[in-house]
Amino acid sequence: MNFQPIEFVNNLKWLGLGMLGILIVMGVIIGVTLLLNYLTSGKSEDTGDDND
Repeated sequence: MNFQPIEFVNNLKWLGLGMLGILIVMGVIIGVTLLLNYLTSGKSEDTGDDND
């Protein structure tokens, strides 16, 4: 078994692609969560926040 440090540098491309994939999946999950929250939020006429 040979240790070749240049292979680490060559594998940085795959590391970057994996991290980009994780970032994209997180963005999709956050986007779907925000969309579902927006679509299912019940908008009541009186929230009770007015203290007049």
